[in-house]
Amino acid sequence: MDYHSYWHDTSTPFAHAQSGAVEGQFDVVVIGAGFTGLNAARKLAKEGVHVAVLDAAHVGAGGSGRNGGHLNNGIAHGYGDAKAHLGAEQAHRLYKAYDRSIDMIEALVAEEGIDCNFRRSGKLKLASKPSHVAGLRANFELIHREVDPETRWIERPGLAQEIGSDAFHAGMLYEKSAMMHMGRYVNGLAEACHRHGAKLWEYAPMTARRKTATGWDILTPRGTLSANRVILATGAYGGVVPEAPLSYFRKRMISVGSFIIATRPLSPAEAASIAPANRTYVTSMNIGNYFRLSPDNRLIFGGRARFSARSDQASDAKSGAILRRAMLRLFPQLAPVEIDYCWGGLVGMTKDRYPRAGETDGLLYGMGYSGHGAQMSTLVGQALADMALGRAGTNPLAGLEWPTIPMYSGKPWFLPLVGMYFGLKDRLS
Repeated sequence: MDYHSYWHDTSTPFAHAQSGAVEGQFDVVVIGAGFTGLNAARKLAKEGVHVAVLDAAHVGAGGSGRNGGHLNNGIAHGYGDAKAHLGAEQAHRLYKAYDRSIDMIEALVAEEGIDCNFRRSGKLKLASKPSHVAGLRANFELIHREVDPETRWIERPGLAQEIGSDAFHAGMLYEKSAMMHMGRYVNGLAEACHRHGAKLWEYAPMTARRKTATGWDILTPRGTLSANRVILATGAYGGVVPEAPLSYFRKRMISVGSFIIATRPLSPAEAASIAPANRTYVTSMNIGNYFRLSPDNRLIFGGRARFSARSDQASDAKSGAILRRAMLRLFPQLAPVEIDYCWGGLVGMTKDRYPRAGETDGLLYGMGYSGHGAQMSTLVGQALADMALGRAGTNPLAGLEWPTIPMYSGKPWFLPLVGMYFGLKDRLS
């Protein structure tokens, strides 16, 4: 079994990273070479801005290259809940922002010629228990009526055409959702940045940020560069830079592990036996699963198998075993099928599970996607570029307050308790 991300292993790495010292004077420096940071840099470079990108590892090393490969529209934890929490206007704007970001990805892929298997597949959210059907149906009716008519309700008999499992009781189809090869997309974004004139350094973590008369010095182990504006696009992989602005994020965002396995390539008959409609799929459990077929017909199956803040080979292996058991409960026909890949990644979770983008102490930021960054981060990156250029009105998260997490300052000691709580909710629901 390979303990690397399938997306990394099956895409061509970015080949134009800067060698030598980190140095120079730039208009904007972007910290983080994932979807958010790279699209911010791409837009800025296209407009003639002198921009640099720094990453502590390589392009797509964080969440952008370690996710499940879904581009799902909609608000993950219920449009009705969002209306109650945010108000009708903000909830509607946020829902539509997910739609716009997927549209933006589709247009960007075409514009830049990125071969990443982008496809409008639709997402099917599945009721895992009979008791979940009424709540899912109510959410469907609200969404279909108020914000997204391109949704469809599927009763249990109709699921046979959608999924090869009898474990589910109904489903809600979001027809605008999509999928793509995440590794090819993130490396394609980096290549686009390079073509438009951005400079990108890999393995150059920011270790400090120092105020100057005209902007900021960004210190790394390989040297220092200067910039007028700084965009932080690191999320759960932000590191532990010892300065006050970054403690702002440590009090508001928890890094939580999410884990994924991928089978060997399936035959056409095997693939059709589990995902005849070839969509992205998510279950309705609090500790649920998400899955899809890869471009080469592997089943990519993920979930929060363990509530852990670690993602290393030992942790990933434990979670992979849990995921395989969950996969076989849904698809017992896969019992003879080998698992080729097992990997994990860190998800930046906010208290309310809504992402954030804004500015603090002169630092522009976009993060906190809470497990749904693949679809939103491209739009947020473009909004951050607009903010760096002094343009207002394109940030879909503007005005959204970001509360701290009580009794938390960077070490998520309570994650096992959270796992027990949600596990109990699933058993009692």
